[in-house]
Amino acid sequence: MPTSVAGAIDFHPLRPRPEADAIEIVDQTRLPHEWLTVRIATADEAAHAIRTMQVRGAPLIGATAAYGLALALRADASDANLGAARAQLLATRPTAVNLRWALDRCVRAVESLPPSARAAAAWREADAIAAEDVTTNRAIGEHGLRLIEHLAAHTQPVQILTHCNAGALATLAFGTATAPIYLAHEAGITVHVWVSETRPRLQGAKLTTWELRARGVPHTLIVDAAGAALMRQGRVDIVLVGADRVAANGDVCNKIGTYEKALAAKDNGVPFYAAVPSTTIDWTIADGAGIPIEERAADEVLLLGGDASIAPPGTAVANPAFDVTPARLLTGIITERGVCAPGKLRTLFPE
Repeated sequence: MPTSVAGAIDFHPLRPRPEADAIEIVDQTRLPHEWLTVRIATADEAAHAIRTMQVRGAPLIGATAAYGLALALRADASDANLGAARAQLLATRPTAVNLRWALDRCVRAVESLPPSARAAAAWREADAIAAEDVTTNRAIGEHGLRLIEHLAAHTQPVQILTHCNAGALATLAFGTATAPIYLAHEAGITVHVWVSETRPRLQGAKLTTWELRARGVPHTLIVDAAGAALMRQGRVDIVLVGADRVAANGDVCNKIGTYEKALAAKDNGVPFYAAVPSTTIDWTIADGAGIPIEERAADEVLLLGGDASIAPPGTAVANPAFDVTPARLLTGIITERGVCAPGKLRTLFPE
């Protein structure tokens, strides 16, 4: 288990170890049963960690890739290796835009420097990306807290539904969708979180419940399909999710199953918010139709926690990892600069 700091569980999933020319990550494929740290010392190892989802969550993927690029430059700071390492890391996960953003930021920081200065500069840039994520998520939490406070004035506990894991394990601290929940809990507001299991990789069941338990936040695990029924029964006050990419018009791409929950929320008059850092907004894509959707391996669906298939041999499988929720279904988007209607992102982030 991670150590306790000031009464709160310290589960930072990435720690730089510059003295060892490495970073340490938490292998999230081992949770909730084992807290295992893994040393990453090369770009190959960083790419493997991202691809196999030892690290996951858009902000954490970006930071890991940034450190991976710095590690590549410590081995070979030539122009050729800079380009090759960027391409290798970029190819690991196609949907989360933070990955491309972090790599391009690091490349811009070093490409005009002599090779001898590149590795140190890239490491500093990765450090900056990680530090900024902590500050950004705290700000997202404070803006989202106001929404929970408004609900708490009328009803407690505030019943919150979330999907997948947009928590501290997906970022450098606090999380995005969980940040308002943690701040509300710390402020003494009574909250209860409905955690959808998030098939097929079960990030809600394995990771979000682990986080909430560590923080002492009351929660209940549900199967993915139960969210709509709970909303119809009046047992959900607000839905908070994260995102892997947001289009310029406010369409939100998040873990598969988010769209269904947004439809149910709209039908039942339940406020639905996506909590995202500005780095998750892709201004180059007009709407969600342009967002690439990662298709993952069939075994994630067929082998549910073991070696025996849950379907007959030869069953065809489609396993899209994400879906797109149209902006019209969202009540708002929570960012580090405030909360706005999905189609009004430019009011918070003018060009």
